[in-house]
Amino acid sequence: MEDQAHQTGTTAGPDHDLRWAELADLVLIISREIQFRGYTDERAVPLSPSEGMVMRHLQREPAAPPSRIATATGLQRTNLSTVLGGLERKGLVERSADPGDGRGVTVHTTERGRTNYALVRREWAAAVSAAAGHDATHLDATLALLTAVETGLARNRPRTRAGRPTSGT
Repeated sequence: MEDQAHQTGTTAGPDHDLRWAELADLVLIISREIQFRGYTDERAVPLSPSEGMVMRHLQREPAAPPSRIATATGLQRTNLSTVLGGLERKGLVERSADPGDGRGVTVHTTERGRTNYALVRREWAAAVSAAAGHDATHLDATLALLTAVETGLARNRPRTRAGRPTSGT
């Protein structure tokens, strides 16, 4: 009997729809489990999901104007302002006048922000690897699929907040 989980070809249909829904459920559950664990290293600064999205974006683009961060993360500008304030109070980012336009602002990660991000990623890696029994057999394929899903979801993100995202429940 052929393993349906490894079939290629069509991506829609009742069987595939159920499996895509199962993937979405698992991603949400795994994300929550990682957040629930907290950190073993006392130097780690815990972040809200929104703060984490901003810090992830700033790892790829270490200096960015708030408008670009808002677009990349899907946060509304007013919410982003609140998030940036919290990250500043934690010493993870700083805002400065845009060197090209003194009226604009650029957000930068601080050394503490870069260190914290590296620290929490090491903890996530250890936790996820241990949970998988350190079996990396399908890791590259999993990373490729999840990267494609993340890219596609971000690219096709609704432009308005009319269809507000659910809380994940």
